[in-house]
Amino acid sequence: MNSSRPVLSVVIPAYNEEQRLPPTLKAILKYLQSQSYGLFEIIVVDDGSTDQTSQVAKAVGGEVKVINLPKPNGGKGRAVKAGVLASQGDWILLCDSDLSTPIETLERFWKLRQDYDIVVGSRALADSVIVKRQNLIKVGLGKLGNQLVQWLAVPGVNDTQCGFKLYSRHCQFLFDKQRIFGWGFDFEVLYLARKFGFRVIEIPVRWTNDQDSKVKPHHYFVTLFEIFLIHWNHLRGSYR
Repeated sequence: MNSSRPVLSVVIPAYNEEQRLPPTLKAILKYLQSQSYGLFEIIVVDDGSTDQTSQVAKAVGGEVKVINLPKPNGGKGRAVKAGVLASQGDWILLCDSDLSTPIETLERFWKLRQDYDIVVGSRALADSVIVKRQNLIKVGLGKLGNQLVQWLAVPGVNDTQCGFKLYSRHCQFLFDKQRIFGWGFDFEVLYLARKFGFRVIEIPVRWTNDQDSKVKPHHYFVTLFEIFLIHWNHLRGSYR
């Protein structure tokens, strides 16, 4: 292990998050500085925001770095890909800007890194704790989507879309092969992880829905189309 390189990179995609981002960054910094993870970096990827997202992220200071992607907004997948490929850590944590899964959850993920390459946070397991649920339309569409994802792309993973995931640095090249820039990038990367033989485990998390979530009902239908796009990319040889 290179001692000059961060042990942990936290990648946070952000689009017009000037309100939610500062408390999230401060909570993550406070937690990581109080623990024994070693050197870390926090990478905020501003995906074409039209507000002060970049400025408020930089103002937090410390280990926070900001990547600015060009306008217009290109999708969460684009932001995550840029952040992961720029990261230097031995482990890479993906985390949403609303911190719907508490950063303290990382402690349980961290204990599994010797046996697994990818730890997936899940809202769909028996021990998952949903503090505040989405509305019934989103819940129904989400369940339908998860069933199709398991059937067509990532069998055995009950919740591919939770934003809290830990990846070994060995998985970084999967994001280089990533072709989906929308919400479906999550199951595309997990599909590739299975294809290349990485060890994946799904564990329950505590999760709270944010009423200001950027995910709208029509996004579910676009994301379902992206399941079939994975198979098209496979047939074209895009994942070789």
